[in-house]
Amino acid sequence: MKTTVRELRFQASRSSGEVSAILILPKEARFLYVLGHGAGAGMTHPFMERAATGLADRGIGTLRYQFPYMEAGGRRTDPPALAAATIRSAVSTAAQAAPNLPLLAGGKSFGGRMTSTAQSQEPLTAVAGLAFFGFPLHAAGRPDDSRAAHLSDVGIPMLFLQGTRDALADLTLLRPVCTKLGQRATLHELEGADHGFHVPKRSGRTDDEVMDEALDTFAAWAGKLGV
Repeated sequence: MKTTVRELRFQASRSSGEVSAILILPKEARFLYVLGHGAGAGMTHPFMERAATGLADRGIGTLRYQFPYMEAGGRRTDPPALAAATIRSAVSTAAQAAPNLPLLAGGKSFGGRMTSTAQSQEPLTAVAGLAFFGFPLHAAGRPDDSRAAHLSDVGIPMLFLQGTRDALADLTLLRPVCTKLGQRATLHELEGADHGFHVPKRSGRTDDEVMDEALDTFAAWAGKLGV
């Protein structure tokens, strides 16, 4: 499938500078997904690249972007207010880049959680659904579901792609969270995968197979949104 790849820059917030972004847009795109990165690695990390190119193969464009701390080469994540402002700016940039496409948003770990937090505070303009590649429900070794409290204020469909070995999301806690969210939440468990969607050799599967499962699930979920 023919795709267009563009490097962009946009203003993260009124008080901060510009950040980088990469737009991948298949010719026959059905959606554009605004994809935020995890806390420890930016938009060019192999996971992000694999997700973006794999979604393009499935007719879903992506706008990957940097949070300001990552753009500046820092290690400490941005305050929630700045992260939320950056997400809103990224969504606006995506809408301008592809005004005729329905928008989705979310991301890997931190990027996904900050997107759902922003959505819970004030709906992201024209975003029809949120998709999370490994929702970070809690810190490693500290099971707790308090980070999910804001999800009850998210009024659009959500897709949780979660590894069964994810140290940041005890499924005995995440499953009830998704159940309480009702039809808004779809939980897809990736058997044997950890937070980075890696699987041990003894599983009989490869990391690529796990990612393909996740991306196929994403595409099928998006196709049922009715937008």
